[in-house]
Amino acid sequence: MSAPSKRRIETDVMKLLMSDYEVNLVNDNMQEFYVRFYGPTETPFAGGVWKIHVELPDQYPFKSPSIGFMNKIFHPNIDELSGSVCLDVINQTWSPMFDMINIFEVFLPQLLRYPNPNDPLNGEAAALLMRHPKEYEAKVKEYVQRFATKEAADAAMDQDGDGDEDEEMSDVGSISDDEEA
Repeated sequence: MSAPSKRRIETDVMKLLMSDYEVNLVNDNMQEFYVRFYGPTETPFAGGVWKIHVELPDQYPFKSPSIGFMNKIFHPNIDELSGSVCLDVINQTWSPMFDMINIFEVFLPQLLRYPNPNDPLNGEAAALLMRHPKEYEAKVKEYVQRFATKEAADAAMDQDGDGDEDEEMSDVGSISDDEEA
């Protein structure tokens, strides 16, 4: 890693650490950490708490960070099982002008406010949003109540997977059943 990249990573992560966000470094490594993220007000995600996993590549800020939701969220542009985010700004139009604060103050809130059902990672959420917006909103709120509590976000930090694998397997089965229908 070049010295300028290392300095930029340190600067951006320090800004995040000094902000109002709760940030937990993984093994004191500034290139991998978790951020507690709250759903934007006046959206069906309001009141939700997510643990966001962030990995900064060695080429940061010239290469975009990897962002993933650790606890479940129902959204067309977020993969329900992996938590991967399909976000154009992060994945394709990332610029070194952006920093980590932009991701948590602008990009993620905008993604939750304005989902794009035309570029889905979660086809079920995209279809529901387009065909039955009220049902989509109800399902988002149900997920917030079930999976986006402070306790769920804290539990998402535990990586040993006790019981999670069975739950994910059943989800995979139900998703493939939905796709066949």
